[in-house]
Amino acid sequence: MKLLNSFSLSSVLLLSFTYTANALEIKADIWADNWFALYQDQELVKEDSVAFNTERSFNSESFSFETQLPASFSVIMKDFYENDSGLEYIGSRRQQIGDGGFIAQFFDAQTGQLIAVSNDSWQCTTIHQAPLNKQCARDDSPIKTCETNINEAPAGWMAADYDYSNWLPATVHSSNTVRPHGGYRDVSWVSDAQLIWGEDIEVDNIVLCRFTIDAH
Repeated sequence: MKLLNSFSLSSVLLLSFTYTANALEIKADIWADNWFALYQDQELVKEDSVAFNTERSFNSESFSFETQLPASFSVIMKDFYENDSGLEYIGSRRQQIGDGGFIAQFFDAQTGQLIAVSNDSWQCTTIHQAPLNKQCARDDSPIKTCETNINEAPAGWMAADYDYSNWLPATVHSSNTVRPHGGYRDVSWVSDAQLIWGEDIEVDNIVLCRFTIDAH
């Protein structure tokens, strides 16, 4: 009997497959005065659970998420302000300029290895600055007298391929300057994690930052 389409012993079977790295689980701790939102490639990872317009919101957020490294992240940081004057408690005896602050740390959830922290390696730009003339803080109508510098967020700034090389390094601020409290005390911060913001924690109200967590 004749066999059709038979293979010799020297025939070789070739297999093609795509390798996908296992996702890494990351444990993160973030504290912000007043509010933050963390994104990876334009996808929301975590938003502060207390709304931006909540006075004296100083809570921390501890959470886990999965990703593959290296990964590029974007953060929106906002200090509380009532209107574009940049002030808070307007019309009361407490009317004043607010101040901001932010700190973050990221761990490999399985091994506990520290893999990223907030520091001056993050690159940032400020899109809402007010008041530029701080003496307006006691005016009866600060929205009319306080000077501002307000811009839209750059188009596509969260995209992985966005060029933010001209952004400035995050400014590191001391704990004496930021005076972190509230939920800040609920987290055991590693010494490498630093409090960051724009250059002026009073005038800089909305700060956008980019950072990368490298493969390890």
